[in-house]
Amino acid sequence: MWVILGVIAIVATFINLYMYKAGKDYKLAMAMGLSFTALTLCAEYRLVSRWVKVEDWAALSDVVPGMERALWFLTIVSILLNIGPIFLELKGKK
Repeated sequence: MWVILGVIAIVATFINLYMYKAGKDYKLAMAMGLSFTALTLCAEYRLVSRWVKVEDWAALSDVVPGMERALWFLTIVSILLNIGPIFLELKGKK
């Protein structure tokens, strides 16, 4: 599930950037990109929770350390890309 939500978040982010570049209202796409990023994080957390419930310590020790770094990086990139047009718009008005 997290893969599907992540792909939707990426697509929504690119739609956001495209709509900004085209001069159209991009705020709905921005909200969708950020929302699907949050849903992706929730789906990842659910996956980890399932591993804890079934006591799959091997999966936890193998995946979680790398997953943590990746999730931090991708979440920060998603936030910056999605709110970037707002900052560019504010900079253009000055």
